Amino acid sequence: MMRMRRVFTAAAALALPIALAGAPSVAASTGTSANAVPGVQVVHQPKNPAHLVSLGPDDVCDYTKSRPTLHRGSSGPAVQQAQCYLNQAIGAGLDEDGDFGQLTKSATKDFQQCAGIVVDGLVAAQTWSFLSFWANAPDAPFC
Repeated sequence: MMRMRRVFTAAAALALPIALAGAPSVAASTGTSANAVPGVQVVHQPKNPAHLVSLGPDDVCDYTKSRPTLHRGSSGPAVQQAQCYLNQAIGAGLDEDGDFGQLTKSATKDFQQCAGIVVDGLVAAQTWSFLSFWANAPDAPFC
């Protein structure tokens, strides 16, 4: 009889810590709902946020969202966007006239050299990416 009691006591001593280890941790209850469960934290999320969160910084240049490959002879709002970015990123001092001439090509090469990217005088995907980032950086102009 004594031996059986020791077995039950030992089994109970092992079962209790195992059961407690699997139990959820107790947190302070913050809700006062009628359905509140003691030890369970209630989190309330608003249905409508107070304000919308921007997905990125406001663009310092606002001529177009288009990013075509630009070269000498290109013209239009995308060239104005590139010229604005060059002015912001490296202080190029370009007229934002929308004409990709020799001055814009030279400024593009200067920027590419400074950024450590391929220097070809074209404003293609890599140059657009670097220009956009650098022009919108708070410490611009660089170089």
